[in-house]
Amino acid sequence: MSESGNVSTTVWFITLGIVSLVILLDLAWAWYRRNSLTSFREAATWTVIYVSSAIIFGISMRSWDSPKASGEFFAGWITEYSLSVDNLFVFLIILTRLKVEKQKEQLVLLLGIIMALVMRGFFIIIGAAVVERFVAIFFLFGAILLWTAYKLVTEDPEEDEWQENRIIKSLRKRGYSTITIALVAVGTTDLLFALDSIPAIFGLTRDPYIVFMANAFALMGLRQLYFLVGILLKKLIYLSKGLSIVLGFIGVKLIIEALHGIGIHDIAGFKIPEIPITVSLGVIISALAATTVISLRANQAIKE
Repeated sequence: MSESGNVSTTVWFITLGIVSLVILLDLAWAWYRRNSLTSFREAATWTVIYVSSAIIFGISMRSWDSPKASGEFFAGWITEYSLSVDNLFVFLIILTRLKVEKQKEQLVLLLGIIMALVMRGFFIIIGAAVVERFVAIFFLFGAILLWTAYKLVTEDPEEDEWQENRIIKSLRKRGYSTITIALVAVGTTDLLFALDSIPAIFGLTRDPYIVFMANAFALMGLRQLYFLVGILLKKLIYLSKGLSIVLGFIGVKLIIEALHGIGIHDIAGFKIPEIPITVSLGVIISALAATTVISLRANQAIKE
């Protein structure tokens, strides 16, 4: 794993400035287009641009940081992006169930993504500080991911992932606007996903810069990707199963890391292995690729 402190303060400021600028420009564009529908072509184009930018950034890290850092970024970004797509599935259910006007979805989505970025940024700061001092926290992180993996395995893919909680029902009874209710629902969903995503990324790298950039690239462009999710939702019916494998693997990896961190390197004569980032990246890509292929074949079989 990369250790923290590899990136200078200058690089941090430049990075935060660029990310903030992209978000502000996206906010301005969403406000300008607030009464317009996003076309499939527009959504697909911007999704390709954001994904390509992440790939270029990850490859460039090999020259100005290290090949290991580049591998950790790709492992983290792919995991976080997959979790973010799953998050968007829930957004879709929320906005559909609350009957938010199509023209208003632009702002609700962007504000939801900004809330997600702020929440994850907050958890990254806390997580980095805790991990730096208490390696044993990985036991807790690992347990969270294993529990999440179990829930994803046992859930019914036909069942909606989101149900109105007491806060939403209370706001509805008090007559709050649909937009307000949608923002609160999206915000609480963001919080729950942040609790899963931060342990997942810290299971792949301890470098706060890589953690932040993996999350930033995973979240930027999600507003546009949302408009493709309706199609993805019907095709990637087993995405949650692939995510369960990824999160379960990272959960076990975190527990192994915690054991090494407290000085336990073997159990009953069995040496506890170190899991390199190449293996992690291979497991993540293989699990998600297999999930995609199985989902597409299942859809093809249904059509036939």
